[in-house]
Amino acid sequence: MEIQYDRASDMLYIGLRSRPSVESEEVVPGIVLDYDKDNGVVGIEITDSSKLADLTRLEVQGLTTALLKQPAR
Repeated sequence: MEIQYDRASDMLYIGLRSRPSVESEEVVPGIVLDYDKDNGVVGIEITDSSKLADLTRLEVQGLTTALLKQPAR
């Protein structure tokens, strides 16, 4: 799983699987699901995410620190 936040566009992306997206669907305003060729959800895109969630409290639970990697700066 991969979580990316772009402050400039205020977009939060949650990548669920390492497979290419072949189709996207906006399921509710501001939330887009990305699907692979087998119609499985591979990612979730949330636009204007700071209006929908408190991103200062983004937490990861249940994962060992060995699985976490810091973004390149």
